[in-house]
Amino acid sequence: TPVSTSTVKRRLRDSANKKPYLRLANKKNRLRWAKEHRWNKVTVVLGAQWGDEGKGKVVDLLATESDLVCRCQGGNNAGHTVVVEGKEYDFHLLPSGIINPKSICNGVVIHLPGLFEEAENNEKKGLKGWEKRLIVSDRAHLVFDFHQVVDGIQETQRQATEGKIIGTTKKGIGPTYASKASRIGLRVCDLLGDFKEFSTKFKNLVKQYQSMYSSLTVDTESQLKKLKEYGERLRPMVRDGVYYMYEALHGPPKRILVEGANAALLDIDFGTYPFVTSSNCTVGGACTGLGIPPLNIGEVYGVSKAYTTRVGIGAFPTEQLNATGELLQTRGHEVGVTTGRKRRCGWLDLVILKYAHMINGFTAIALTKLDILDVLDEIKVGVAYKINGKRIPHFPANMELLHKVEVEYETFPGWKSDTSAARKWNNLPQKAQNYIRFVENHIGVPIKWVGVGKSRECMIQMF
Repeated sequence: TPVSTSTVKRRLRDSANKKPYLRLANKKNRLRWAKEHRWNKVTVVLGAQWGDEGKGKVVDLLATESDLVCRCQGGNNAGHTVVVEGKEYDFHLLPSGIINPKSICNGVVIHLPGLFEEAENNEKKGLKGWEKRLIVSDRAHLVFDFHQVVDGIQETQRQATEGKIIGTTKKGIGPTYASKASRIGLRVCDLLGDFKEFSTKFKNLVKQYQSMYSSLTVDTESQLKKLKEYGERLRPMVRDGVYYMYEALHGPPKRILVEGANAALLDIDFGTYPFVTSSNCTVGGACTGLGIPPLNIGEVYGVSKAYTTRVGIGAFPTEQLNATGELLQTRGHEVGVTTGRKRRCGWLDLVILKYAHMINGFTAIALTKLDILDVLDEIKVGVAYKINGKRIPHFPANMELLHKVEVEYETFPGWKSDTSAARKWNNLPQKAQNYIRFVENHIGVPIKWVGVGKSRECMIQMF
């Protein structure tokens, strides 16, 4: 019996409904599916040195055009300063994009007292409505007060046994990530779940740390009471982070910005180990921290100062322990936002920038604080490392070896003029332009912004 055309179509439709992949075997259907299921790309901003490069300023600049700004790793060991309309905001846990009156997603290790204290301090400076914009992942691990105490104890022990410290911020970040890796950590979802069960787990966690550190004392009941109160304040801001990001990626067109804390040379795997942070602050951290598939990564912007700084202990090949280093520290106001420690200063190191690019695949660079170099007669740039007089083509993993490298420099004449008022490329002195172009060509990555001051207006956009 002949089968009607409508019957054939119905059978095909029924078959396709049972086996959706049959529909996608057709090129026309694949194109239609791709259009309907378009994925938004995310832009990632990362530090390209040892931190403190001015990432907050770049994020703030991009946040004005973004629908969603996300922190993906670290905790309140990070410090970002943002200047808007003459007001200076200091952020540690809150994403720098929180100033922007749009949605924010936060995927970090969270010290709840620190989070609310930071918010209140910035409220006094004019930050408004942050609690309506902040979204916290329910999978975020919690930093407890005793983690911070343990952080200090560990540094004291290192000094006593090894004669040196790592130079942590003592914010409890390392011990929290250790709890996470040991699978004994507690997360936001635990705090907001059965509180009786959470209390039991919290007490067990305290006991484990007390068994390792005999001097550690914790008022468990007092801590639990405070945590319950903080949990209720936090509850309205908490979402399933993975589902929230999935919806953002697959929904209507959105401009999504990911804000990295710390920097490439502080990455737990690829940094100057052991003088590093406890998280992945390279581009992979955006994927693992927020649950973003790699194919959703779009632009990756690296941020670098026009010179190099570092806080804490560890090798620093281009460091200048002389008048030049002091001048950079003074003119650049190089003091840690989180720790208050003076930053060590030196010439721009293009070896570490190229290494950071190898790992992150930067699509463009933001070069900040060019104006700090305005008064120098000559400016040096580290272009290669030598060991026993021979150039090495890689960045050493061994810190003892890194301490021994000899830096090969290129020297440039200073421009000896004020660049802080420049707002366009053509406003910069020719010698400053030559310096920037050399950096750009040596790294092999275009420089998209040049910073000549603190505020958003001081970022010269090149393209």
